Amino acid sequence: MASKAILGLFTLALVLLLVRNSSAQLSTNYYSSSCPNLFSTVKPVLQSAISSEKRMGASILRLFFHDCFVNGCDGSVLLDDTATFTGEKNSNANKNSARGFDVIDNIKTAVEQACPGVVSCADILAIAARDSVVILGGPNWDVKLGRRDARTASLSAANNNIPQPTSDLSTLISMFSAQGLSANEMVALVGAHTIGQARCTSFRARIYNETDIDSSFAKTRQSNCPSTSGSGDNNLAPLDLQTPTTFDNNYYENLIYLKGLLHSDQQLYSNGSTDSLVKTYSMNPTQFCSDFVAAIIKMGDITPLTGSQGEIRKNCRKIN
Repeated sequence: MASKAILGLFTLALVLLLVRNSSAQLSTNYYSSSCPNLFSTVKPVLQSAISSEKRMGASILRLFFHDCFVNGCDGSVLLDDTATFTGEKNSNANKNSARGFDVIDNIKTAVEQACPGVVSCADILAIAARDSVVILGGPNWDVKLGRRDARTASLSAANNNIPQPTSDLSTLISMFSAQGLSANEMVALVGAHTIGQARCTSFRARIYNETDIDSSFAKTRQSNCPSTSGSGDNNLAPLDLQTPTTFDNNYYENLIYLKGLLHSDQQLYSNGSTDSLVKTYSMNPTQFCSDFVAAIIKMGDITPLTGSQGEIRKNCRKIN
């Protein structure tokens, strides 16, 4: 009996180890034989979309974050609602704000023509996130690949796992920690807010009610975001006041001058434990880019489906 119990514990430990190390199955040359033209197929479609609308690069990068923070980087954020589950698109963090799904669809169509049934939507999103950063002037990195697509999505996990614009520093640190990411990695990753825009509903309370904000900055933002809820809710403002369509380190300088658009942004520089790193990144763009790359590669390793898990979706919006 004792030997069976020991064997059972050993088997359980082995299973847990395999699950934890599933990211080790990802590799940068995963499709080198099965889809050798993958990268050259993805980038032109994305380049065309970003040329038409600069904001799209930020939207694609955001999709990758929101995918990875909900049960790992498995393409679940791309799934439409079905009769059996309400998808992540309707979560608090994504409803009326997540976008770029049509761009991923177009990339998937091109990839399917080149390599039918080979490349997952989860991997396409990971590549598109990297290419978005590069196209907008940011750093390059080798994307680890080999993820498979989830067959379900979780509205509740999306509501619980993705930080909100109103999150304070301790909540941000805790939520990133739950994904295996340190406070320093969190500060680097949130630097993605160097590109993109936010809706009035996400920053209204900050520009009217908070005191740790530059008064002229607040007044400028108020001109396009009325104080009354329901009025101008979808009006947009850039997350990075200075260079909203260029991936650089100006986001951190904005925080030092109390010009963070979101409450969660300014929390990174609020007399707290992350102030010194914000200062460092504001003065050292090379270190920011280096740390961002290391952190986003790590984020891409969050519990991927590999091997026989999941599937390779033919259509990113629905399971096969």
